[in-house]
Amino acid sequence: MGAQLRVYRQKIKTAQTTKKITRAMELIAASRIQKALQRVHASGPYSRAVTRAVSAVATYSNVDHILTTEPETSERAAVLVFCSDRGLAGAFNANVLRETEELASLLRSQGKEVVYYLVGRKSVGYFTFRKRAYEQSWVGGTDSPDPDTAAEIGRALVDRFVQPTSEGGVDEIHIVYNRFVSMLTQAPEVVRLLPLEVVEGVEEPGEKEILPLYEFEPEVDNVLDALLPVYIESRIFNAMLQSAASKQAATQKAMKSASDNADKLIRDYTRLANNARQAEITQQISEIVGGADALSSAK
Repeated sequence: MGAQLRVYRQKIKTAQTTKKITRAMELIAASRIQKALQRVHASGPYSRAVTRAVSAVATYSNVDHILTTEPETSERAAVLVFCSDRGLAGAFNANVLRETEELASLLRSQGKEVVYYLVGRKSVGYFTFRKRAYEQSWVGGTDSPDPDTAAEIGRALVDRFVQPTSEGGVDEIHIVYNRFVSMLTQAPEVVRLLPLEVVEGVEEPGEKEILPLYEFEPEVDNVLDALLPVYIESRIFNAMLQSAASKQAATQKAMKSASDNADKLIRDYTRLANNARQAEITQQISEIVGGADALSSAK
């Protein structure tokens, strides 16, 4: 009984230590999530303004441009995967990687070769462990996204896109990331960036909103050449911010669940320890009473 009681007490101590760690990580994630959400909300007006400008150019011009024209045959597609540098975030990375595998299977079924660009150590580790090739990776900045990194990623993808397919260029660019919906929900999302799919069309203004009028100078081709790379960079940076906010929310939720599980373990092991201690006391009392009875009988 004594050995069993010591085992239970050791497990209680281990669960208490684990709870302290998970509780601290939960509080850290809760403090970071607000800053991450502020950055997401702050990037919204700029992203919407760029989207409207691109929509206006694509809607009111009939020029054929490489960034807005569907190729006759698509042979190769690039997939940009956004994961985190750290774990302990529940199914955050697993959801993105699962969506990536489904997207890759779909593209291959359409006869397209898939090339990967990775953001975050978890995605790099996933591909490295499985000995799968990828073109380029960016690690170390997923918790606090940097606009310079987004610009670098955008340039790499656009340069590969404008490169002829016969020389290794790609015909499509897709991104896979976690979109922040709420503190409890982070939805993996797949978006095709290029060729540009303008789904906004002509927006209807709100009650107190007046949409701007655009004039294209000098030429529509030059406007597209200058505007669409900016649009791609803004979309990539927004995806990085969304992924960072989703990561903190997922970490907070996972650590809250881990702390609750530690509490449950502490309660269960405390109950078992009390039962073992009570059984040990009962056995000792029984032995004392039995010894006393034996001594009385001997007299």
